Amino acid sequence: MVAETDLTPSDLIAPLFVREGIDSPQPILSLPGVVQHTVESLVKEAHRLSSLGVPALVLFGVPAAKDAIGRGASDPAGIVQVALRALAEELAGQMVLIADLCLDEYTDHGHCGILDARGEVDNDLTLERYQAAALAQAAAGVDVVAPSGMMDGQVGAIRQALDGAGRRDVAILAYAAKYASALYGPFRDAVDVAIVGGGDRKGYQQDPRNLREALREVDLDVAEGADIVMVKPALAYLDVIAAVRARVDLPVAAYHVSGEYSMIKAAAERGWIDGPAVALEHTLAIKRAGADVILTYLAGELAEVLNG
Repeated sequence: MVAETDLTPSDLIAPLFVREGIDSPQPILSLPGVVQHTVESLVKEAHRLSSLGVPALVLFGVPAAKDAIGRGASDPAGIVQVALRALAEELAGQMVLIADLCLDEYTDHGHCGILDARGEVDNDLTLERYQAAALAQAAAGVDVVAPSGMMDGQVGAIRQALDGAGRRDVAILAYAAKYASALYGPFRDAVDVAIVGGGDRKGYQQDPRNLREALREVDLDVAEGADIVMVKPALAYLDVIAAVRARVDLPVAAYHVSGEYSMIKAAAERGWIDGPAVALEHTLAIKRAGADVILTYLAGELAEVLNG
């Protein structure tokens, strides 16, 4: 009766993976209970989530081939575009379809953008690729694009491309404060991404020591036309979520990332914690900090628990 925070399935967004060239769903060992879907199994899972009251999914693609500029991200026949068309046909009006917009799943070097002669990401050339990917996703039926590469000016460039193509209806969920975290390992297993040469993304992701810098990034994304701003990861950055919530009037999303999920699963498997109880406690904390929506691999199982 006096609870201050309430969590419902409508607060959750389910990240899902679709892989090109497989005949059945493939388990992801470091993400227990999560799979790389075929297009057919993806549609089936989307129907299940919708029936549980989960209002949205965010889609990540695993292509059969990669190259230096990530052509698959904008190819109309690319795996995400194929999957979006199938989802849009089956679930029109039932679920919000969000697509990750980045190049790392599609590049042979594992970075989120095109590399220059020095092996560093060329921000401006990368923006052109993001624009092409946004238009391809819009044509395939996406409702929301989610640029995650943390390139300077990415939201403005994508908004310009979408508006110029008459697609003002496509919203932008901006990874506005995405930190260079050690918690992304299982996700990179899920999308078969490894940075060539053992490099990292500290040049374009946020320093975990910084809060004010993240708020400046949020301000820039809002000014460029973001419709939703996101903080990633969630649990180690609850203070950032709270600060962003106090700063903006837009919806705030938070990503409960793969490492946060896998730690729950690993400890629960060993009997060290009550997994479902901890999952609920974590997501309640994220919402209490100020998130309006939570991207989490727990979406399906939490929805089942919350529905009683």
